[in-house]
Amino acid sequence: MDGSLGQVSSIYRSNALAGPRPETTAVATSSTSSNGNLTIHSAANVPHADMEKPDDDPVPRQQRKKTVWTVVHTFVPAWFTVNMGTGIVSILLHNLPYNGAWLYWISVIFFCLNLFLFILFTFISALRYLINPGLFMTMIRHPGVPLLLGAFPIGLATIVEMIVLVCVPAWGSWAVTLAWTLWWIDAAISIIICYWIPFVIMHVHDVKLETLSATWLLPIASAIVASAIGGVLAEVMENERHALWTLMTSYFLWGTAMPLSLTCLVILYQRLSMHSLPPPEAIVSMFLPVAPLGQGGYAIMQLGKVAAQVFPKTGVLGKMGTNSGEILYVTGWILGFIMWANGLAWIFFALASLSRCKFAFNMGWWGFTFPIGVWAGATIAIGQEMPSRFFNVLGTIVAVIVVLLWIMVAVLTISKIIEGKIFMAPDYEQWKKKKSQATEAV
Repeated sequence: MDGSLGQVSSIYRSNALAGPRPETTAVATSSTSSNGNLTIHSAANVPHADMEKPDDDPVPRQQRKKTVWTVVHTFVPAWFTVNMGTGIVSILLHNLPYNGAWLYWISVIFFCLNLFLFILFTFISALRYLINPGLFMTMIRHPGVPLLLGAFPIGLATIVEMIVLVCVPAWGSWAVTLAWTLWWIDAAISIIICYWIPFVIMHVHDVKLETLSATWLLPIASAIVASAIGGVLAEVMENERHALWTLMTSYFLWGTAMPLSLTCLVILYQRLSMHSLPPPEAIVSMFLPVAPLGQGGYAIMQLGKVAAQVFPKTGVLGKMGTNSGEILYVTGWILGFIMWANGLAWIFFALASLSRCKFAFNMGWWGFTFPIGVWAGATIAIGQEMPSRFFNVLGTIVAVIVVLLWIMVAVLTISKIIEGKIFMAPDYEQWKKKKSQATEAV
């Protein structure tokens, strides 16, 4: 398997579409190569719908007229990266050290938007697999698409955190119960994806070092995000035993996913050193390593902070007369700061990589927002715990940059949706091919 495995933009490569001639229109068809890249092929020319008014658009008119069912058929898990980006913006706006009532309400607006999009995307995804029997397993066995399943629990986790931050203070205990229920669902999905998807890639595909991409981190990062949200949730729980179980489960999620992420980062560093940078259409994936480091650093700091409150009340590790919670608090802060610093190095690598090439817009651009956003969240957390004006100001600046990036990517995404240039699904093309072959065999 050659090429780039799991590159976000390999699913959305549309620049190979041939422009139509004055008298004919090239109807584009797509196929998936063995390396998971989506390639657009030009089929035989067909009579143009309007002979007198040739279409100068490089994308054929038939290709732009997307029906609702076409959108459903081609709705890949990568769309949940929109929830990741929107969710982290709402959280950052709520947690800014220099805040105000107007920012609070903007964060609530982003929260409501994220909730609406998540419900819509989940409905479309469920409909996609219900009306196309066998497509889900085809998607799972695709070399690139299933890696993006990690975006689903991450998007849900951002909603759970905003329920804790916004709904719990406003509505009380029942909102805590709602958040706790959703968090357990999110944690279960995260751990399944964290274990299952990497194993499927290892088992089904012939993976080589040069085919490795940063998207391998997404399924693993979902468990890290769940651990961070668990720490936020445990802090507001009145039931001490429930808070303890939530805290210990969050430590488990962090402990199972963080070492796996660091392992992938080592392999990714070797791949970049030996086989150069990713291709231009996948260069934004260089930001993805920042996500587990930024969120992992924030998670271990938050878990230590909550442990210092919960452990003394529940008597955990207190037989020797030591305050084990305070030990975890200090240790967590040190580990979090180290991971924050490592994330800064990967941000430099990503920015340096972007400066070396030109790249067109694709859905992979949503990879800008969440990794930088969680790193900004870790920066703000460090500033609050030290306390430090430097980290508070730095976190605020980075958070504003994330909001501006979200606006830019959202506008470009809406533009591509209107043009019909963003709905492509290599797993669906693969499924249709298998279905056609099975029909011919009968």
